[in-house]
Amino acid sequence: MAIAAAATVTSSARTPMPLSAIIVDDEQLAREELAYLLKSVDDINVVAQGKNGLEAVNLIREHNPDIVFLDVQMPGLDGFGVIKKLLDRKVALPKIVFATAFDQYAVKAFEVNAVDYILKPFDKKRVVQSIEKARMKIEAGAGPEQKLDALVRMLESQKPQTQTAKILIKAAGRLFLTDPRDICYATIEDGVITVATTGHAGMEGHSNCRTLEELFENLDPAFFWRAHRSFLVNINHIREVVPWFKSSYQLRMDDKKQTEIPVSRAQTRRLRELFNL
Repeated sequence: MAIAAAATVTSSARTPMPLSAIIVDDEQLAREELAYLLKSVDDINVVAQGKNGLEAVNLIREHNPDIVFLDVQMPGLDGFGVIKKLLDRKVALPKIVFATAFDQYAVKAFEVNAVDYILKPFDKKRVVQSIEKARMKIEAGAGPEQKLDALVRMLESQKPQTQTAKILIKAAGRLFLTDPRDICYATIEDGVITVATTGHAGMEGHSNCRTLEELFENLDPAFFWRAHRSFLVNINHIREVVPWFKSSYQLRMDDKKQTEIPVSRAQTRRLRELFNL
């Protein structure tokens, strides 16, 4: 009897603890993709899905999930804003796995604070690793509040530099300080970066940055996207998505010239996610 009981205990100890999960992402395709991957993982139950930060806060309070897969870049209240609001309201935090497409600074911040993240497009092996990490932390009784609070404060300290800084553009022999929100796109040719702006004062000029990567570091990654290796676009200034040959696309921008910008094959999936194509 004792041996049988011990065997039973050993068997149950090896059974993975079931976890409840919530997915929050403003892109429907991303939610569907992640939900599909999680269905194939044992003992994971997706109890709810949300499409913005406000829904995330309400769903976490309502369901008290074990783990939340939280998109970083969402309009309005982003992933970091969700954490801040939960901390401010003294809501018990679940284990958070951030999802990001290209925010290099965020990835560095996650690594510094030992907070888990997954990159888009999602990889099943990486998703499973995140679940196992969360499971171990839950079983160990590790609380995420201190790490996440430090992460949010770390990122907030960077916001004034990225959100309020003007971008210098040289045009017609003059130096203009431009609000990043007015930038339509930037392109590089022969090592020279040309920046086009929108509105009544729409113009073209040159940036003193040496690479598009350097320019991108001074822009908000929630709105600017590297559609092609030679083009950086403001997604708020895309006028039209134009189907092109062999299932490719071009972007018609809302600058004065209505410039058409190619979307590289590597970024076509990102385009479909952005606009639910």
